[in-house]
Amino acid sequence: MLPRGRPRALGAAALLLLLLLVGFFLFGRDLEYGRLRGSASLDGELTWDHNRSACVPLRSLQPKCELLHVAIVCAGYNSSRDVITLVKSMLFYRKNPLHLHLVTDDVARNILETLFHTWMVPAVRSQVSWIPNTHYSGLYGLLKLVLPDALPPDLVRVIVLDTDITFASDIAELWAFFAHFSGVILLRLDRLREAGWEQMWKATAQRLLLTLSTTSLADQDIFNAVIKEHPGLVLLLPCIWNVQLSDHTLAEHCYSEASDLKVIHWNSPRKLRVKNKHVQFFRNLYLTFLEYDGNLLRTELFGCPSQPPPRAEQLQQALAQLDEEDACFEFQQQWLTVHRVHLTFLPLDPLPSEAHDVTLVAQLSMDRLQMLEALCSHWPGPMSLALYLTDAETQQFLRFVEASTVLSARSNVAYHVVYREGPLYPVNHLRNVALAQALTSYVFLSDIDFLPAYSLYGYLRASIKQLDLGSQRKVALVVPAFESLHYRLSFPTSKAELLALLDAGSLYTFRYDVWPRGHAPTDYARWREARAPYRVQWAADYEPYVVVPRECPRYDSRFVGFGWNKVAHIVELDAQEYEFLVLPEAFTIHMPHAPSLDISRFRSSPAYRDCLQALKDEFHQDLSRRYGAAALKYLTALQQSRSSA
Repeated sequence: MLPRGRPRALGAAALLLLLLLVGFFLFGRDLEYGRLRGSASLDGELTWDHNRSACVPLRSLQPKCELLHVAIVCAGYNSSRDVITLVKSMLFYRKNPLHLHLVTDDVARNILETLFHTWMVPAVRSQVSWIPNTHYSGLYGLLKLVLPDALPPDLVRVIVLDTDITFASDIAELWAFFAHFSGVILLRLDRLREAGWEQMWKATAQRLLLTLSTTSLADQDIFNAVIKEHPGLVLLLPCIWNVQLSDHTLAEHCYSEASDLKVIHWNSPRKLRVKNKHVQFFRNLYLTFLEYDGNLLRTELFGCPSQPPPRAEQLQQALAQLDEEDACFEFQQQWLTVHRVHLTFLPLDPLPSEAHDVTLVAQLSMDRLQMLEALCSHWPGPMSLALYLTDAETQQFLRFVEASTVLSARSNVAYHVVYREGPLYPVNHLRNVALAQALTSYVFLSDIDFLPAYSLYGYLRASIKQLDLGSQRKVALVVPAFESLHYRLSFPTSKAELLALLDAGSLYTFRYDVWPRGHAPTDYARWREARAPYRVQWAADYEPYVVVPRECPRYDSRFVGFGWNKVAHIVELDAQEYEFLVLPEAFTIHMPHAPSLDISRFRSSPAYRDCLQALKDEFHQDLSRRYGAAALKYLTALQQSRSSA
């Protein structure tokens, strides 16, 4: 029985997909006449009551370890976020291996390929198929109509889902309907292709266009029209498989208790704000999966042998070799951790990149979120930011951006979520994620607690053009760093104003008192008088903020927590013969904040510092293997810095 309401409710996309899926996609109704093909007998009776959860065929469910195929059409940034919640609800209840067929546009392709590659869920295969925007008139709302062509030709059975649904039961119960129709009756996808499905829906669409505008035509209109012409195509499922939370359905008539629910469909434009007598229950179920820790879904299916995700075996072997009694176990374990990554978490619409354009690259955690607005006010150019968050914190971040007029107005800031896992902050991994997603030719490698000069973005672009860095010349442009000890600062608008604040004691060179070696080679005395870029030499522990080509060496992800993470990267730049040029009009200022947990541990724990030293030694050994005698100067400098410390 269908949910009561206006006939239009029948056209809801997920319901139609489920009905059509179980009808002609799966059960084999004759496309031409709407009759059962071959024998009309069923392999087992179907019995159900729309108010009961026992709505599966009387025969037992499919084999325990049968692979279930699920197809999802996903286009754009927001839809990619919805897919995660849908998949979480499936994984939470599932007892079978899953093969996800994700049909996407180019935006969602990049997001979902990375997400599932890094999620590494056992017994889950993901196959992302990209359909260019020029195909099928560029209307992704019609992609479900072309699934027989988009999906693998040898695929026989598939469940097609909308992204705005939430499972409240095992998807295997839906898949079980397949088992109660014989292979003679079952119309496989390959038979659907042979029957000319593409010509059928296109002909229907052409007729619809006589009464509907092109822009309003959607897949559900075509599905409805096909059903009207061929009513025998549809086998009606109990509406507990599609409890629609829209404004014109009486969803509460579908169930009598919570255990009846199978699939909840948020098909109202108001989504969670829809009016329904049980909406709070539905909302809580959705929010549970929305904020559920996806790391907890990396669980084995016991009794169902399956091929492990790529790299999983190697990682397990490496982890097994670690000694949990080792004082540096946390460092080693954190380095081996594969973090889930959700690229471009929010919509991105950057302007066309110019040859000398620069992207600011940085990383942050939840406790630095409040610094985003000030940074956006100082840097109008593109940014690529990696955020280290839990699943629940991503929703806080989302609400924070939506409530901020400054952040919500920006369309050229890319936010990449790296989901939190492990005790130490994977700072260099975060930097690499943000760096890899920069779209411009040059990147400004900064930190979230630094505010660049208001004019820095334009000045950097002009400097890159003037210095002709588009050639093969390897150059790292140094942006001198300063710091304020005051939470409120009258930010200097020019070098002259900065020097005045410096002389007045309101500003200082960065970490002059606790870590002078980090920025001393910049030569601040020379910078005061400089009118042109000047070259400086690398020295031990140097860690300036630099502008480099996007293809620069990546950060060493072994360095987690606090200490030497930028230093190692600058060493790598020097080893690859980058030239360090200090820009005379550039500056960035560190703003005060509470110390991080990692820096507190570094200061208080000798064992923490010993582990960092072990990482330094390992790093220098790797340099020697890669650069031979040229790496000797780094080892000598390290030894000298130890003796002077």
